[in-house]
Amino acid sequence: MKILVPVKRVVDANVKVSAKSDGTGVDIANVKMSINPFDEIAVEEAVRLKEAGVATEVIAISAGVVQAQETLRTALAMGADRAILIESNEELQPLAVAKLLKALLDKEVPQLVILGKQAIDDDSNQTGQMLAALAGLPQATFASKVSIADSRAVVEREVDGGAETLSVVLPAVITTDLRLNEPRYVTLPNIMKAKKKPLETIKPEDLGVDITPRLKTLKVTEAPKRSAGMKVPDVKTLVEKLKTDAKVL
Repeated sequence: MKILVPVKRVVDANVKVSAKSDGTGVDIANVKMSINPFDEIAVEEAVRLKEAGVATEVIAISAGVVQAQETLRTALAMGADRAILIESNEELQPLAVAKLLKALLDKEVPQLVILGKQAIDDDSNQTGQMLAALAGLPQATFASKVSIADSRAVVEREVDGGAETLSVVLPAVITTDLRLNEPRYVTLPNIMKAKKKPLETIKPEDLGVDITPRLKTLKVTEAPKRSAGMKVPDVKTLVEKLKTDAKVL
């Protein structure tokens, strides 16, 4: 069984970002970039399926600037067999990424696509669902447990009312949640081995995909700073403050 794992290059989760002075976006100059945490979980799950003998090949895919090769090398160091970079300096919105992945899905014909439920930079939570719709495949989102048997994937997922278990016929698209697994630590020997694994670079035009943005960002601003709190002497004063200042009563 072949598994495709899309991964995205994002600002490291520990970095505090700020808006550009001209309001055109987030300033990422000289900041640390990493693999999207939800996608890292997806890579870990795919590699575990391979180690369990369920999968035979894990292919990591990324779309973006040439520096995304570093993200793919991380996936290779975790255990992916090969990688594909769809290189582009243009803004890639979720629909464009889904179309690019659909083109590669048609080319590679995998039995399973596992990707993070969302990226921590835009929090769109759209690409997996769009890919499933474009490819006409069943989908299971927000997976907290995955098991494969008899050409089906049984996926446990968390919903607002509790937990839900789905059984989907392969091929299928699965998006991962935080509770699915704990990604492994990438060791130096595996980093060195990853440098020798194949990494193919292609362009969106090679796949015949139009990546023209459908949305335009008008302005990006930072959230206003929280005002200082205050102490009140008693409940009566608190109630008055809630009525007059906060206007919540």
